[in-house]
Amino acid sequence: MLIDWNDIDTVLLDMDGTLLDRHFDDHFWLEHVPKRWAAIRHTSVEYAREHLYKLFRSQENTLNWTDLDYWSDRLKLDIPLLKREVEHLIAVHPYVIEFLLFLKRHDKAVWLVTNAHSKTLDLKMKRTGIGPYFDGIISAHQVGMPKEDNSFWGLLQNFIMYNPERTMLGEDSETNLATAESFGIRYLIYISCYSSKITPKRSNKFATIDYFNRLIPEKGSSSVSVLNEGTKP
Repeated sequence: MLIDWNDIDTVLLDMDGTLLDRHFDDHFWLEHVPKRWAAIRHTSVEYAREHLYKLFRSQENTLNWTDLDYWSDRLKLDIPLLKREVEHLIAVHPYVIEFLLFLKRHDKAVWLVTNAHSKTLDLKMKRTGIGPYFDGIISAHQVGMPKEDNSFWGLLQNFIMYNPERTMLGEDSETNLATAESFGIRYLIYISCYSSKITPKRSNKFATIDYFNRLIPEKGSSSVSVLNEGTKP
């Protein structure tokens, strides 16, 4: 994909896995929560993982998936408090700040569009300090449905004025890129290195980058060719 930044007015960016290292979320839900749940109920961590993973999967692709209040009630745990126990794992991916600065220098409208719950957003914005780089932040909980739903991107226009033909979306979810594609968003970028603990794999369908420095043109140029990258910096 050839991206000419003169043809893009709006940049929509996901948060977890796209801008921030998803290792925090994976560790929290797959390791930390099962351990805390097992300790309270005096069960094995193995049983807790098996039981909780089934519960988590039952809410996949719904707003409950990221609703901290829902999971606090369902699991009888203080999920926001547990997140603060491991907040030191929250980290910004390499080159994210450089990319956001590039976008602001070129007068792009930059929006954080995430499925994350408001309490997760508050924690991560305080921890990372990246909030001021955006024109605004929209949660799927405000929109009323997750990004996995085909109608999300149309409803998003009630919150953000954007032309799909002149919009870029960066995501670590191929499902969300597919729903955006069905709505007509033109520039779709898959982030392959969503976690610092995984080996990146390119998408078979979408233009793929490992880090956002791949989208910053060389000095004097307005365009960049997006290759299927999967290497560490």
